Amino acid sequence: MKFAHRLAYYGLGLFFGIVILIFFLGGKKTSCDYSPNARVLKNIRIKKRQFSKNSMNFFSSNNIDTSVVSEILNKGDVDFNKSDTDAKPCNIYIIYGASNFSNIELEIENCDSTAIVKNASIKKDE
Repeated sequence: MKFAHRLAYYGLGLFFGIVILIFFLGGKKTSCDYSPNARVLKNIRIKKRQFSKNSMNFFSSNNIDTSVVSEILNKGDVDFNKSDTDAKPCNIYIIYGASNFSNIELEIENCDSTAIVKNASIKKDE
């Protein structure tokens, strides 16, 4: 068989394979969260969220809506150097991200069924 024929068969199979994958996976909400940062943020996003008094005081005193937390959990970054991933009973993560207001740093206690926003602060430029 000539190389051109092999290439045509390969291309045809690749095309049909991609079409089948798009058909089967097209309607599903699939994601590729393989990095540690993405896994932690997704894990926190899917849990019930609670706010401590300190964090609510920060949001109310700075006139910031708590929906900023959802925005940061979608586009933010986890600082694993400052986080305590071995804390018992719940891991504590430091997450920072930019919002319309400024750079906000969150301290989140990630438990089995809830994620508690312990503290929030405006991150200073370093």
